[in-house]
Amino acid sequence: MEREGYRGRGRGRGGRDGGSRGGRDGGSRGGRTGGGDFRHHQPRPQQPQWRRSAPSPGHGSPSPPVRPWSGPMSPAVRAPSPQPRPQPQPPPDPSASPVVRPVVAEIQKLKISEPVASSSSSSSHNAARYTPIKRPDGGGTLAIRTVNIFVNHFPVNFTPESTIRHYDIDVKPDVGPNHGRPVKLSKTVLAIVRNKLCEDYPDQFPLSMTAYDGEKNIFSAIELPTGKFNVEFPEGEDMKYRTYVFTIKLVNELKLCKLKEYLTGSLFSIPRDILQGMDVVMKENPSRRMISVGRSFHPVEPFPDDDLGYGLTASRGFQHGLKATSQGLALCLDYSVLAFRKRLPVIDFLQEHINFDVNGFRDWRKVENALKGLKVTVIHRQTKQKYSVAGLTRETTRRLSFTLADPEGRDPPREVRLVDYFREKYGKDIMYKDIPCLDLGRNNRKNHVPMEFCVLVEGQIYPKEYLDRDTGLFLKNMSLAKPVDRQSMISRMVRSGIGPCGGEITRNFGIDVNTNMTNVVGRVLGPPELKLGAHGGKALRITVDGEKCHWSLVGGRAFVEGKRIDRWAVVDFSASERYDRLYQDQFIDKIMARCKTLGMDMQWPVLCEPASMRLFSNVGGLQELLEDVTSRAYKIGKGHLQILICVMSRKDDGYKYLKWISETKVGVVTQCCLSTNANKGKGQDQYLANLALKINAKLGGSNAELIDRLPYFKGEDHVMFVGADVNHPGASNKTSPSIAAVVATVNWPAANRYVARVRPQDHRTEKILNFAGMCLEVVKSYVQLNKVRPQEIIVFRDGVSEGQFDMVLNEELVPLKMAFRSMDYHPRITLIVAQKRHQTRLFPKGRMDGTSSGNVPPGTVVDTNIVHPFEFDFYLCSHYGSLGTSKPTHYHVLWDEHGFTSDQLQKLIYNMCFTFARCTKPVSLVPPVYYADLVAYRGRLYHEAVMEGQSPASVSSSSSSLTSTSLSSDASFDERFYKLHTDLENMMYFV
Repeated sequence: MEREGYRGRGRGRGGRDGGSRGGRDGGSRGGRTGGGDFRHHQPRPQQPQWRRSAPSPGHGSPSPPVRPWSGPMSPAVRAPSPQPRPQPQPPPDPSASPVVRPVVAEIQKLKISEPVASSSSSSSHNAARYTPIKRPDGGGTLAIRTVNIFVNHFPVNFTPESTIRHYDIDVKPDVGPNHGRPVKLSKTVLAIVRNKLCEDYPDQFPLSMTAYDGEKNIFSAIELPTGKFNVEFPEGEDMKYRTYVFTIKLVNELKLCKLKEYLTGSLFSIPRDILQGMDVVMKENPSRRMISVGRSFHPVEPFPDDDLGYGLTASRGFQHGLKATSQGLALCLDYSVLAFRKRLPVIDFLQEHINFDVNGFRDWRKVENALKGLKVTVIHRQTKQKYSVAGLTRETTRRLSFTLADPEGRDPPREVRLVDYFREKYGKDIMYKDIPCLDLGRNNRKNHVPMEFCVLVEGQIYPKEYLDRDTGLFLKNMSLAKPVDRQSMISRMVRSGIGPCGGEITRNFGIDVNTNMTNVVGRVLGPPELKLGAHGGKALRITVDGEKCHWSLVGGRAFVEGKRIDRWAVVDFSASERYDRLYQDQFIDKIMARCKTLGMDMQWPVLCEPASMRLFSNVGGLQELLEDVTSRAYKIGKGHLQILICVMSRKDDGYKYLKWISETKVGVVTQCCLSTNANKGKGQDQYLANLALKINAKLGGSNAELIDRLPYFKGEDHVMFVGADVNHPGASNKTSPSIAAVVATVNWPAANRYVARVRPQDHRTEKILNFAGMCLEVVKSYVQLNKVRPQEIIVFRDGVSEGQFDMVLNEELVPLKMAFRSMDYHPRITLIVAQKRHQTRLFPKGRMDGTSSGNVPPGTVVDTNIVHPFEFDFYLCSHYGSLGTSKPTHYHVLWDEHGFTSDQLQKLIYNMCFTFARCTKPVSLVPPVYYADLVAYRGRLYHEAVMEGQSPASVSSSSSSLTSTSLSSDASFDERFYKLHTDLENMMYFV
């Protein structure tokens, strides 16, 4: 049951739609690059140049013609004579900078001392700021074939002479709140106020000429009056009028000519304010006509065929955004599916959802869990107000009463039954008197309303993890639309009258969208040849499958380096189960035999310990068991356990306790599996091979390697690949730390063994606060294992958007380089961002352009038309998409001291995708990033284990000073709880 597949992060990061098992999007992961010429190492200048933010000619290879906008030249001007590629320039001497405190470390011979993290960043004061590098050439040329592709980018035309006016608004009730506390108005009220203003002053505030972001910003195609305006309207038919003060002021005039200059390469700083304004304009029409959920829009009325039962429905919507591309501005729109609760009367919803019986009501808790936090409207009076369900009344409707005060103050307060009040006040007889009412009150003020007068508001998401197996599978199949179906739905949505291009709003702003998908030519890179082992220690040269780029481990094929396993043990948590119990001897015989065929000499386990699944809810008992097993196994086997196989009868939340205890306290590598899978006959050989892949990697073995070393690096210098990622808590969590992870290769030239470091940091902070220190730790591991320092470092950063590139460059890379320089260590560094959270999709134009699944072939790369106007980026679909529509990974090079050409870097990344240890196929994401995500997710499990399973009695002696109260606050940020056991620091425990 070792958790397979790519883990989603709390930032909500990209979906898995389109993925098969073990794959992130579009099925199996994969990719690789074809052959071609390689650039030799250039001599390293003694004082490398660092690029500053002032305009300068872009980095570039002298070979191919430079793109028209790859530098500060006029589009009509070609590059003059070829020039040597300029090297980046360093910022001022770190010793002279008061902003960045150098990391205290030294490298003397081959020893690195522990790093001390820098306390602050240079980004806010250092004048020599880094900016993303320019594209080095006109794009790659390597290919075994080309394919014609449709991309869901729709060209956007606009009038450069136009101006969009940006206004800031503030809406407040004219009557101040009680106790002087400000009142935060809901988006619903803000929208009503804005619409009423446009209705009251149609000439001054024409609705069709403005776009509103729902909070503080209005963008207008014409000049609007500024100042304060009173807006008055009743909140309900029987309620008095409420007056709001609407204050509006002009904050900026957005000249679209600046966007034109950026797209043509004469302006290098992206005009984000203009793109933000145009993005709000493109969202205005769907905002008015559709349900807005996060970044996606969904129709008000779902399709009848999309009913999920249980009061739920699937909703087919879309999400979209504007992108600056080589062909100009483009609208990128993608298909999205969510599960919603239906807009139903509350009682009808409960009857469908939990078989609610109004005549035999018993379970208060079940009903409250189904409704608490949901939004409802009421129908016993006319109002647009939405209420949040705080809970249920403890009494049935028949018994409820409250104190009613006379609004005129002439009569004393009197006790009134709720049933009588609704009859007298609204003329409504309550039908269901023997069920509780909903409590719709706020701020500890009660507001009891009978269920029969409440209706669920549309557009309320139902978490997909709560769906049952069949319903979840139905929703997943809808999400994993085949490429031809997804392409058709996207085209239909972009042409819809309720979509971003519908209505007159965009035309009033001078914006016109071409509703035909962009057509590009993609190049398919050839896969590398692989090396596997064979009996007798021989090496086999393997050519991968032509269409899927997969390879197999049958027919005498073995691992390149299979680890011998002399000391291992089994903990059988299924031993007390009646039906899902492990057939222990059979499983041990089969796993030993399969490992032997793969080149792993596996002896009989030194210990087989029966246990119970109940231990997964007892952290102390689980820790005692693991400590006892490892201690007895040590005595029996005369050495530390190499690995502990844990067999579970089912998936259990206690998995996180097992991993946290074994990896931070006990110091033993574990491999989990389900007894049902271990017992099965059909497909058993492949299942056991998958277990062996992970076990061998965890123990430091090598499953498969490339025949040739990775492209570009032909010298003797050692190369290290680094992956970095941050895992954020869920949106509803307001306190938990974010988890930063850094992984790095420690074997060259195979580059398939990694070490990892994980740290907690400030809540929802994307910047890796101790990036330099974590990188120095993995360099230290490299030195310990290889007795040499890596002189070439390629850093892959995951999970950042374009708006965070500056942070990555100036607040992560700069401190890292300064830390290296303070130790007289000067490796060449290239920094690349890998993005999966984007909406770009590739669709083969014809049958000959795609695979049998309808997706683009593995190795498809696109670096024209849809890429950045002048920065160095490309899309690579490195895997075979067996399910749904493949999503390519977007690679954006921010910094490059190696002087990669497009071909060299694309081939390097594609080949690396074949080195992932857990499967026999290329993956969709370059392995350093993939592993960093797995490690960050493992850190999230540690956090949950600390917060949910710890007690003072089970805290180690090193942290015994923590009290039970501090565990809920301090421990989640205490690095001691995340620190790996020293025996595991250089192992791939996370695969």
